[in-house]
Amino acid sequence: MEPCQLCSRVTKLTFHHLIPRKMHRRPRFKKHYSQAALNEGVMVCYDCHRAIHRFHDEMTLARDLHTLALLKADPALQKHIQWVSKQSVGR
Repeated sequence: MEPCQLCSRVTKLTFHHLIPRKMHRRPRFKKHYSQAALNEGVMVCYDCHRAIHRFHDEMTLARDLHTLALLKADPALQKHIQWVSKQSVGR
């Protein structure tokens, strides 16, 4: 198993689209991103994936947090990462 790209815990991972699929059909994103870029993503654990979507709506994710580095730099997610990295893996 691979580690989560956010919290580094080794557990079951899910795919997170860096630009949420809901945004792919919007003209702004179709114009500025290739289909390959729209389908890029990161492998994160269930807890981190839930946190990403709990803290931010799809437009914010697509516009402001569309890279792994930007996700890691987000203050709300940094707090989550610090907390969850200390939790035992239950999944």
